[in-house]
Amino acid sequence: MISVRFGVPAEVAFAFLVDPANRPLWQSSLRRVEDVTPAEPAVGQTWTDVTAAGVRPAMETTELVPSTRWTERGSWHGIIAELTLHVEPVASGCIVTPEFRVRGKGLLSPLGPMLTSLARLAVPGDLRRAAGLLAREHG
Repeated sequence: MISVRFGVPAEVAFAFLVDPANRPLWQSSLRRVEDVTPAEPAVGQTWTDVTAAGVRPAMETTELVPSTRWTERGSWHGIIAELTLHVEPVASGCIVTPEFRVRGKGLLSPLGPMLTSLARLAVPGDLRRAAGLLAREHG
């Protein structure tokens, strides 16, 4: 996938990206999140994404290595999506590299590769939006 440069320290980008409350600000498909438990990001944190398309996947943080790596898993009616963000500090900011994969269960398994390809087009744009928001905020 395409890496995105953020003009803020890794800790700042990481904290912003992994907080579900911030996701609707930068993720184009999201309208809001609901039922975030617990409030602070941690492995096992759960929430519901409410998307523009009306899909409401159940989400969970499955990995969180502070300022380095974070993984979420979403599931909805036999479709499972995983997003991992790798954050690497560099001079004057950090680089965020996403990994994204969608799998379908049973009869939905053929949808996995197609949905993965579509998402791989959208995820870098969403990360660029997040980088722009943080650049304006931390100017």
